Amino acid sequence: MGRRARGRRLQQQQQQQQQQQRPQRAEDGAEGGGKRPEGAWEGGYPEIVKENKLFEHYYQELKIVPEGEWEQFMGALREPLPATLRITGYKSHAKEILHCLKNKYFKELEDLEVDGQKVEVPQPLSWYPEELAWHTNLSRKILRKSPQLEKFHQFLVSETESGNISRQEAVSMIPPLLLNAHPHHKILDMCAAPGSKTTQLIEMLHADMNVPFPEGFVIANDVDNKRCYLLVHQAKRLSSPCIMVVNHDASSIPRLQIDVNGRKEILFYDRILCDVPCSGDGTMRKNIDVWKKWTTLNSLQLHGLQLRIATRGAEQLVEGGRMVYSTCSLNPIEDEAVIASLLEKSDGALELADVSSELPGLKWMPGITHWKVMTKDGQWFAEWEDVPHSRHTQIRPTMFPPKDPEKLQAMHLERCLRILPHHQNTGGFFVAVLVKKSSMPWNKRPPKLQAESAEPREPVRASPVHPTGGTAADPAEPGSKAVSGMEDTDTTGRPENIDDSGSKRDGVCGPPPSKKMKLFGFKEDPFVFIPEDDPLFPPIQKFYALDPSFPKMNLLTRTTEGKKRQLYMVSKELRNVLVNNSERMKVINTGIKVWCRNNSGEEFDCAFRLAQEGIYTLYPFINSRIITVSMEDVKILLTQENPFFRKLSSETYSQAKDLAKGSIVLKYEPDPTKPDTLQCPIVLCGWRGKASIRTFVPKNERLHYLRMMGLEVLAEKKKEGTSLAQESTGSSGPPEDEVSAEPGADPAANVDASADATVDTPSDAPLDTSTSSSGSAPTETSLPR
Repeated sequence: MGRRARGRRLQQQQQQQQQQQRPQRAEDGAEGGGKRPEGAWEGGYPEIVKENKLFEHYYQELKIVPEGEWEQFMGALREPLPATLRITGYKSHAKEILHCLKNKYFKELEDLEVDGQKVEVPQPLSWYPEELAWHTNLSRKILRKSPQLEKFHQFLVSETESGNISRQEAVSMIPPLLLNAHPHHKILDMCAAPGSKTTQLIEMLHADMNVPFPEGFVIANDVDNKRCYLLVHQAKRLSSPCIMVVNHDASSIPRLQIDVNGRKEILFYDRILCDVPCSGDGTMRKNIDVWKKWTTLNSLQLHGLQLRIATRGAEQLVEGGRMVYSTCSLNPIEDEAVIASLLEKSDGALELADVSSELPGLKWMPGITHWKVMTKDGQWFAEWEDVPHSRHTQIRPTMFPPKDPEKLQAMHLERCLRILPHHQNTGGFFVAVLVKKSSMPWNKRPPKLQAESAEPREPVRASPVHPTGGTAADPAEPGSKAVSGMEDTDTTGRPENIDDSGSKRDGVCGPPPSKKMKLFGFKEDPFVFIPEDDPLFPPIQKFYALDPSFPKMNLLTRTTEGKKRQLYMVSKELRNVLVNNSERMKVINTGIKVWCRNNSGEEFDCAFRLAQEGIYTLYPFINSRIITVSMEDVKILLTQENPFFRKLSSETYSQAKDLAKGSIVLKYEPDPTKPDTLQCPIVLCGWRGKASIRTFVPKNERLHYLRMMGLEVLAEKKKEGTSLAQESTGSSGPPEDEVSAEPGADPAANVDASADATVDTPSDAPLDTSTSSSGSAPTETSLPR
């Protein structure tokens, strides 16, 4: 027997002995020699002890906690984190959801006890505007397991899927608020996954719901390809044409360029969110593992990356723009040290903003101006000069506060915000708000380069943009050499739109993706803009009487070959970014679905039906096929499969009877004279059949509207599940990509509402095709008769 085999056998024998001994030890440890007490072990593992002496020693020495509050601070860290939720603020029905929460669900929680624990009625976060954020002492486990809370839990799950509510930690809501974004701002979220802060930024773009295409946009980036798809899922819930998800290393994210009146210019962002990777010791209340894994080494290893990301963000910020740097760490090595180093190397180009009055009600501690560095074995260093040469790879000069007192005072590090857990029952957090006064020293360009970069650009025809191109090389240390404004944007390789014979290819912008890109994630389909003379568009324009102002240049699809199955829209500003940076960016997702191809749709004068996902963006441009419905009509349409005309009001029938069969818009307008009824407008996609009307609305969105109209959701859902299951076996089946969107269907199969389904690939095919009359999965959508 070889040495390795003997070693493995010995290890197996030891494991078997341990397993035999373990139950005996567990029983011995129990009171009276009986069974072990419940809760003493979870899943066969001992409960994590919430103690870390090194952690306590470190932060007591740094004095980040006010005198006399240490026990409160540690006590709060050992308590579970309260659950918090945020109501999506830009949607017109935010007030309706808030009204529903306060007057129905929260009232049902009064005087309720679960497992002997009194349920506290949720309270609004005092510093969040318009009572749109709430916290409660209910844990996720209690919410899921308690029969008394079933309705409330179902409400939270369904509304979260619909994008009307976000389950988000309270301190995580602070950075987007301090970013102070407006609808015309170009925003970069550098480390965006999982996306809760990104959704807040999208809300800010759509502050005015009457503007379908805000001038601004959000580019949300993450280095982890898999987490990018989680980001897509979060962003898709808000159905915005102004969000793009990209996959890059934030510390070297490529500098993009755009067309401005025919001239190629660098894209600078008005707002940048820099929520960097961190050691996360502010999350101990929810991430219990941090207690045993915490060491100062984590901060020392992350400091350099955090500084590079913050520096790259500062380079891409427009003069006068605002950047928020944040971490969920309390450690000054990751917080003040990064800010101080960035301010020092900016040489006056950046300034810390005073935001002390911007969130009234929020309790925070000012940033500190003096700190020391500690190694993982507990050795302290007050200055860089004290660090032995052997430690120079682990400890860097930028980790120490500036030595010059005047320079340190001019930085105003006290303007940073550190949120401590015991002050408002939250997690720990750090935020700093930076304003850019001038170009970074290494980005100042000589005048001749400015002239070169301003050469007029050839007009670009509407064409596809491939998301997976090589990224431009950027200096790892921006201060190491002067970087001209255009140097890091130029890419080598063949020109865009040129095929092997040297002539322009119709419908191709950018080269095919590099094979090596497959190593860094999934291969994405191209983004193909519909050419102006595409014969596909005139029938759509005529059928829906689209307004002449409709931006058809912003329509795109995700395939270069075969029939176009889905049509998507982006804002013109994002189109500009896509078309001009196909070789620089790896785009994961952008655009919202506005039309889907029908099976044999040409019979109905138009091959494409409307998609609910993009209806609020598309509706302002549609001038025909709109039916105004009453609240009672909406209830019938959302609870019945294919209601006949006779079930609807006479007003609705009179509008529908003269319409040709095909896709329609169903619009509910609130009546201000009836304040007890739903007071927000609703726009639904529907289909006018031979003698009936039906809606194409995802399950959770249906349940949302029904809730807002006061219907009991749980009971309705069970009834609908039975009736719809019976009706769906008939020959007048719904479109396949909408089958699973019906109430009572499996939410996991909800393709139309799914945010991360890959489009125009086999994986985008419907997951439930049981209603197909041919018995095989169709490639297009079939229609009700």
